[in-house]
Amino acid sequence: QLRQLFGSAVPAFPPKFYLAMTKSMADERQSQLEQYLQNVTLDSNITNSDVFIGFFQNLQQDTFKIQTQRAFLDVYLADGSNIRLDIQTSDTAERVLEVTSCKMGLSRELIKYFSLFFFQDHDDGVLSVVKKVADFELPYVSLQSMKELRCKLGIRKWYMDPSLDILLMDCRASLNLLYMQATQEVKRNWVKPTEGQMQKLQFLQKEANKAKFLELIREMQFYGYIRLDPCIFGYPEEGCSADICVGNDEINCCIKLSTNQTKDVSFKINRLRSWQVTFLGATKDSEEDTLELRFEYNDSGTWQWIILYTKQ
Repeated sequence: QLRQLFGSAVPAFPPKFYLAMTKSMADERQSQLEQYLQNVTLDSNITNSDVFIGFFQNLQQDTFKIQTQRAFLDVYLADGSNIRLDIQTSDTAERVLEVTSCKMGLSRELIKYFSLFFFQDHDDGVLSVVKKVADFELPYVSLQSMKELRCKLGIRKWYMDPSLDILLMDCRASLNLLYMQATQEVKRNWVKPTEGQMQKLQFLQKEANKAKFLELIREMQFYGYIRLDPCIFGYPEEGCSADICVGNDEINCCIKLSTNQTKDVSFKINRLRSWQVTFLGATKDSEEDTLELRFEYNDSGTWQWIILYTKQ
């Protein structure tokens, strides 16, 4: 159906094996299908099409045996409060975001600067951003499938350049969203203010001067970055643990070396050429499911693959 609509814009589907497959052949086939889906979703015209959205709507509902019916869904803000929505279980994330924005008074032209995320609040106070919700994803269904993870659905800004905050300052709803997220980042030590900057932030927060608070925090390191759970890194040596945050057109890694020293490394987005994501499942070293993420990076004129592993 996609071929009929988009022709050669749709990548070639991986060929089938017509005889019994060995394990290595099945693994290769799985890898090819994963790569196919990743390539298909690179084209927003395809992912926004009724054929694509309808297929994945049905697939998600059939997989988890959830019928279309009325339901309530909580969308959490960065300050811990929530908005309760009256939705259909088959509503996509795009639709849920529109309803959330309407309830908050966020103007339609500003919706594109925000997105829905799944996150976890741990008992030790650590916040984990699990993933951004895809536009065609059904948040209600996904939450049912992730019950063991105790995930919540939240709204956060979704852009890499902190200077874009300026475009959102004239709308009260977007200003409040930015301010709540910024104060959360300060509380969780995600940003790195100097002692003097911290004192100014505390004063502005006490005075409830949101615009000035956001103006000051934009100058600080790691403001607006998404912080990921610790992972295992293959750079600059195998088996390093690393804390990763993404923002301002870079992937910033604080890597713990085998000597117990730490090394900060920044990978600039404009020097990345390609990504590969592979689901490895449980490994001999861990019973948890593992994702392998690798990206090709230009380091001083030489292309090399950077590899990291994260638990699911």
